[in-house]
Formats: sequence, C-alpha cells, structure tokens
Amino acid sequence: MELLLADCYVRRDQVALIAFRGTGAQLLLPPTRSLVRAKRCLAELPGGGGTPLAVGIDAARRLAEGLQRQGGSVLVVLMTDARANIARDGAPGRERAAADALASARALQATGLASLMIDTGREPQPAARGLAQAMGARYLALPQADAGRLWRAVAPGTAR
Repeated sequence: MELLLADCYVRRDQVALIAFRGTGAQLLLPPTRSLVRAKRCLAELPGGGGTPLAVGIDAARRLAEGLQRQGGSVLVVLMTDARANIARDGAPGRERAAADALASARALQATGLASLMIDTGREPQPAARGLAQAMGARYLALPQADAGRLWRAVAPGTAR
C-alpha cells in the first residue's frame, strides 16, 4: 500500500481513508496529498470488531460523489474480505449484513464511479468477488496481487 501511496503522491492525487468497524464508518483521513499523513493513518488503522460493510461502502460513495461534484476524478478502493456481519442499521447478522452490502455496492455502481475491490482474505473469497461485480469494480485478491498489479489497477485509465 505504501507503493500505491507513493505513486499517488507523484501524480499529486488526493487520498482519503474511511474505516468501518463496530456499527459505523469513520473518515480517518480527509482527502489529502500528504503522503506522511496517509502512511501514519494506515499504520494506525483500527481493526477487529464487527464489519458494517454496507455503512463503509455508503460512506465511501458519499465522499466520492462530493469529490466528483467538485470536478475531481475519483477511484473508490475498497479493501475487505467481504465478510459483513453488521447490517446497515447496526443489527448483527451475516445474512442481512451481506444483503445490505450488496445493495450498497449496487448503489455505488449506479453512480458510475470507478472502483477497485481488493480482497484481503487469506484466499480469494467468493463473497468479495460477488461484491466487486455488484460494484462494477475491478477485483484483485490481495494474496496474489503484487505491487505491480495493484499499481496497474489504480493507474489512470486502467481502473475499470
């Protein structure tokens, strides 16, 4: 991820970071060109707890739409194993959480925003691939995605 951040810095791209855990999503890093802030934020990224995937996708969509309205070119990068277990309303349950996540992914696709789904599972997850399809996103499984493949996935003109 640091190589991707460095590439974003060279291209003068802005990077934002949203974490989703527990029952909500939080903008940890507002859009910035600061590589140092982005690296620090990634290093301090909280983990564990529930996965409110729909809430995270919705937060990313809202942020991306706002940036697009300001005239920016936007790529939404979602890093997850797609194992949603918290529904949009905060209720626990995998089935409803997965349905909410798919609905949020379809809403993201409907915006026409470019997106990339990075599957962080130990092995490629069918749920993550399905989520990528619902988003209209390019799919990369992290265990097989080296820095070059990740760079090509986010390079201008190759995100779809």
